[in-house]
Amino acid sequence: MNPPVSTAKKAIENYVNSGQIITVENPDHHRAGCFVSIHKKSSGELRGCIGTILPACKNLSLEIINNAISACQDPRFEPITQKELDDLNISVDILSEPEPIESTKSLDPKKYGVIVKSKDGRTGLLLPDLDGIDDAMYQIAIAREKAGISVNEPIYLYRFTVERFKEL
Repeated sequence: MNPPVSTAKKAIENYVNSGQIITVENPDHHRAGCFVSIHKKSSGELRGCIGTILPACKNLSLEIINNAISACQDPRFEPITQKELDDLNISVDILSEPEPIESTKSLDPKKYGVIVKSKDGRTGLLLPDLDGIDDAMYQIAIAREKAGISVNEPIYLYRFTVERFKEL
């Protein structure tokens, strides 16, 4: 198993089983925002997805651990239980630094994730290369909806790439 997924999986299992946060002996010292996504292996159903656009921790290992624990308690779903642990599929997306863009012509939903931001700071993000998202305008519409930004409100657009790590 690759190190980012292994770290996320250990963090989730340890937290669900004991309520404790793991420590990492040899942390990855570079910093980046990341998202941890949890799906059921049996159905593909999303069980949690939480992340940070920009790094909030002193290293990537801590970023993954914190986001993994938050994802297993994603407020949109019931918290992950011990009975579910064997049926989880975990992925970790490590984000590049977001770059401002002027128009949708600079977006490709298969390659770039999108961040929309309103003038008052509401922010929505959608990761790249998601099933069913093939159009930049649709990608932006979903990110707007997540942030509660109406279609009539002006937005600032940003794009980013991810390095995606999946459980095999």
